[in-house]
Amino acid sequence: MNTLSYGLLAFLAREPSSGYDVMLKIQPFWQAKHSQIYPLLAQMEEKEFLTSHWVKQSEKPDKKIYSITDSGIRKLKEWMYMPLPDPVTRDELSMKTFCMWLTDRDNAIDIVETRRVYFTRRLESFHKMMESIPEEKRVFGHREFYDYILIQKGIFNATAGKDWCEWVLGMLREQQAKEAPAQTVN
Repeated sequence: MNTLSYGLLAFLAREPSSGYDVMLKIQPFWQAKHSQIYPLLAQMEEKEFLTSHWVKQSEKPDKKIYSITDSGIRKLKEWMYMPLPDPVTRDELSMKTFCMWLTDRDNAIDIVETRRVYFTRRLESFHKMMESIPEEKRVFGHREFYDYILIQKGIFNATAGKDWCEWVLGMLREQQAKEAPAQTVN
């Protein structure tokens, strides 16, 4: 099983859901597509970590609801005791930053500004999520505590990313402003 499989089990341990609903729930933590999620759900159902049933809908296609089994809970608990590997970072912005010497400053600014806007939206989303967790449930033992600390991690990461973008944009724009008068004199 891969990390995404365990993530799917984790969301289904909280509540039975359709594959589509699980995909939406996991997105803030792990970017996954339908093409990844549905085969994993089928494999875990074959291994009896999940069960499913169909729900008829009148105005929409029927949907398959997945539930975790006792065997799935045991598998998820085993995973919690496995050693944590080093994190894997795959960020296209990092690769484009490495190659920015190949582009013009306006494009470099556009690239970084696009990511700054992304981080701003993420922060707004995380703060909205945070509002839904009552203060008294932000303590160890409550299920919401784990949501709280993960949302806080998201806030820290998005804040750091936004701060970095603003720092880079400040440098690029400052250099652009210094060069602008020199270019008009020629």
